[in-house]
Amino acid sequence: MTEQLLIHAAIELGFSNAAAMDTKDLIFVPSFRPLCEENLCGKFGVNYACPPDCGSVEEMKARILQWPRAVVLQTMWDIEDPMEESQTKPAKAKHNAMTRELIDKASVPGLMVGAGGCSLCSPCAIVEGKPCRFPGLRYSCMSAYCVFVKEMAEHCGMEYDCGPGVVAFFSMFCFQPDN
Repeated sequence: MTEQLLIHAAIELGFSNAAAMDTKDLIFVPSFRPLCEENLCGKFGVNYACPPDCGSVEEMKARILQWPRAVVLQTMWDIEDPMEESQTKPAKAKHNAMTRELIDKASVPGLMVGAGGCSLCSPCAIVEGKPCRFPGLRYSCMSAYCVFVKEMAEHCGMEYDCGPGVVAFFSMFCFQPDN
């Protein structure tokens, strides 16, 4: 599937915006990793897709950069309080489900970078001391990869700060384009 078809399919699925970019143009900020350690999402150390178990900052960056292109996906949600998990969690789940649906529809190899950490299993098998149940579908979030999302959004011509009461979520599908 070509980039333009991916973008068109993303908009048809309900994404607010979609744009393609070179992964080499992403900005990675290793100093973002300690934000994961604050564990505001509750997944630090209890999810294979999250730090410290997902890999080092360098390993995560290399994972993205092995794919030359990315389709950046954005949804916008009416959420009064972005710190209120009861409002953000369902929106992130829907965003990630739409991302997975687009990837399944594309039917090409690639890497999903989610709007939040993997939530395929609850609880993650790591807390039971078992291997990941879905290693091929597992996805890490932008924060785990230390992607500077604001810069990525601006690079793609997307709003990062959407104003009061509106929250934007971002994900990516990194892939090898058709030649």
